Amino acid sequence: MHRMKTALCCAGLILTGLTSTALAQGTIKVGVITTLSGTAAESGAQMRAGIETYLRLHGDSVAGKKIEIIYKDDTGTMPDVAKRLATELITRDRVDILAGFVFTPNAMAAAGIADQAKKPMVVMNAAASAITSRSPYVTRVSYTIAQSAKPLAEWAYKSGSRRVFTVVSDYGPGLDAETWFNNTFTGLGGKIVGSVRMPLSTVDYGAFVQRIKDEKPDAVHVFLPNGQPMVSFTKAYREKGLDKAGIRFLGGEGWGDDDVLGEGGDALVGIYSSGFYSYTRPGAENAKFLDAFSKTVNGKFKPSFLAASSYDGMALIARTLAKTNGNADGAAFMEAVKGYSSTSPRGTVTIDPATRDIVQTIYIRRIDRQAGKLVATEIDKFDGVKDPVKESTK
Repeated sequence: MHRMKTALCCAGLILTGLTSTALAQGTIKVGVITTLSGTAAESGAQMRAGIETYLRLHGDSVAGKKIEIIYKDDTGTMPDVAKRLATELITRDRVDILAGFVFTPNAMAAAGIADQAKKPMVVMNAAASAITSRSPYVTRVSYTIAQSAKPLAEWAYKSGSRRVFTVVSDYGPGLDAETWFNNTFTGLGGKIVGSVRMPLSTVDYGAFVQRIKDEKPDAVHVFLPNGQPMVSFTKAYREKGLDKAGIRFLGGEGWGDDDVLGEGGDALVGIYSSGFYSYTRPGAENAKFLDAFSKTVNGKFKPSFLAASSYDGMALIARTLAKTNGNADGAAFMEAVKGYSSTSPRGTVTIDPATRDIVQTIYIRRIDRQAGKLVATEIDKFDGVKDPVKESTK
């Protein structure tokens, strides 16, 4: 630990004086900090596959320079590790751009390093609103929790719900989802009849679901970590008969991902969710992405929303470098990011020049079974959604 602190202190003295030897040699290095081992390794695999799918389709050179990707494994929610890796990537590997970040604490930790070094940092997943406020060198291509929760609350009220029970996992993203859904819904005139925060360690949701049923709400708003927790909760929702009691299920991002659809099966049919991407969405741009992604991973898995945002993150890096004629200097790169706009597997995306956060369409989706397969059918949408947290502070 003492050696780590010493290394970081020493790095801090020289970060601002670094020059990019990579650019001089005709190579632009991108250091990607992601999770490649541990319980969240699947998220890292999605991120890496999204990046490599972009390179498969568009090549690994821009403005006459080769793009080199250097992956580093943060092993999970480990901000100290992410900070060390960011420092090593800049001081030892001499990367020009930092990218990746599955988890918010890791992105927060690395943002300080990017700021000190004046290096661009592209967040491909971490969803706490405050991340982009940490440094003018940080931009984000994924979403914020509020960006998904607020439209869901608006749609729930618009489509007839008046009494909602909110249940979330007790950690930062869950609390953000609770806050933005509840405040938006009550602001429109709805009522939150109950609100429960479940420990992250919860594996049996039966007692929580029974409590929801006893309150007899119109709908239940649910926010859980991606993957198995979603499947387990949805099955408990069915087993307790909440669907038969007419209690609509309202979820956030991730409910249209392949791992959830595959494991949840018919227990998912009829639930609603809000988000920016599901691999089952229509359109030629997504079809092209799906085909290339399948080749990248040899058909082993379908892209999640994290893969789509990582693909878009690589697109932002490449197209911004094309705009700067290969100049990865922090100030020049971030100036070129302002007003960025592009088509994407999820639709049209832009970067808000004032906040450096993504502006995008948030879709309301219903899980249906079509031609024997579960799909996330888009039934409504909210175009041009900015991060509500930053909008509310203007």
